[in-house]
Amino acid sequence: MSQTRTLSFWQIWNMCFGFLGIQFGFALQNANVSRIFHTLGASVDDIPVLWMAAPLTGLIVQPIVGYLSDRTWTRLGRRRPYFLIGAVLATLALLAMPHSPALWIAAGLLWVLDASINISMEPFRAFVGDLLPTRQRASGYAMQSFFIGIGSVVASLLPWLLAQAGVANTAGAGEVPDTVRYAFYFGGAVLLLTILWTVLTTREDPPGQLAGEREAPEAEVAPALSASPPALRLRLGTAALVLGLIGCALVALLGLDKQLYVLGGGAAVFGALLLGRGRVRGGMYAAIVDDLLDMPPTMRRLAVVQFFSWFALFAMWIYTTDAVTATHFGTRDTTSAAYNDGANWVGVLFAAYNGFAALAAIVIPQMVRVLGLRWSHLLNLCLGGVGFLSFLLIRDPHGLLLSMVGVGFAWASILSLPYALLSDSVPARKMGLYMGIFNFFIVIPQLVAASILGLLVKTVLGGAPINALAVGGLSLLVAGLCTLRVRDARPEAHA
Repeated sequence: MSQTRTLSFWQIWNMCFGFLGIQFGFALQNANVSRIFHTLGASVDDIPVLWMAAPLTGLIVQPIVGYLSDRTWTRLGRRRPYFLIGAVLATLALLAMPHSPALWIAAGLLWVLDASINISMEPFRAFVGDLLPTRQRASGYAMQSFFIGIGSVVASLLPWLLAQAGVANTAGAGEVPDTVRYAFYFGGAVLLLTILWTVLTTREDPPGQLAGEREAPEAEVAPALSASPPALRLRLGTAALVLGLIGCALVALLGLDKQLYVLGGGAAVFGALLLGRGRVRGGMYAAIVDDLLDMPPTMRRLAVVQFFSWFALFAMWIYTTDAVTATHFGTRDTTSAAYNDGANWVGVLFAAYNGFAALAAIVIPQMVRVLGLRWSHLLNLCLGGVGFLSFLLIRDPHGLLLSMVGVGFAWASILSLPYALLSDSVPARKMGLYMGIFNFFIVIPQLVAASILGLLVKTVLGGAPINALAVGGLSLLVAGLCTLRVRDARPEAHA
């Protein structure tokens, strides 16, 4: 293994600084979009369906951007053109979102915003694998987590801070309060400027001279399902397609919850992808499907961990506002002062867990030195699970800040350690594509959560949104246990 350059602290800082803006936009979206939807007339049962735009967008955009960026080289480099394009589009969406005159327009802008953020975010993950040698990758991803935490703290606090400064925190029916409007304006500016900083201060090496390619570990080899006999792909594809269509038909015939269409539709789409691959000789579509089928063993095991981790996070993002306003502030009236105070307090809680995540990002590299990647991630996920479950016991809104400590450690770990484990198991020349495919296992659990959580809350969890957070806590504990199946191939390389 050849020697590669070691980047300085400030070089790593500059290459990750754009993530501050990306997460600024992402945090504004997470903390305020449900509030905007409610303001425009959405019921609590409609919220999961409206949120489906975000994960569906990532499912489509990230592998495409990963595939294209692996094959891009311009005057701006390999990944930076995508940073810039996504930043401009996301800024425009942030400026427009709080002015949505109708619910369907707000849902459409959520799709545009999430697509744009994904265009920028996906190459940032591959960026660390490109430019950092293996021994520094955990530190690089932890730096991204640090900026995610800082950006999210400020973004989540903005409406509350603006309210403290005297900006109107209530508005007429169907109108978004000024606190939210001004927060989105500021967020757009931060997102664009921080990504510009990374674009202008970080140099990319030409293909063939990248750190990841000079010091790429031997990628793990999985059984090549893509090269299996066409008859096997045909059987798998047909089975998935038929089961998905039967599922959709049952939802329609039995009058089941319409959100369940997503599960049947997802299975049918996967089957169609397998069947369609047999008719395509090459190109982007064939590459994405083949590499999805041929994932290295470590990536497959990490996929299970990611599923349960992101299921929990999505439950938190879509139900915390309803849970806290109803349980801790005693109201579901979106025009009341108590509801808006509670919604602002959710912003504070989201800021708190991101602040703790920023601190955790400083601690995690030290934790990895002692425990290794796998056991560190297990510990952090369990802390997050306990934090979620504590919502059932704590009734003082201020006491929920303690819950956010565990959630913050889990969040920082989810955003860093799986990527450090993954980057050692995939071919360097396909870093972007595999990072995009890895996003499937962030998106799929969110789609599953959006499909079934609303039904579970209505039929099993007593109509209480806070119980959805308990389900999320159990999901994080399961994710932690699944981490034990992941091979920590080179823990010493990440010290």
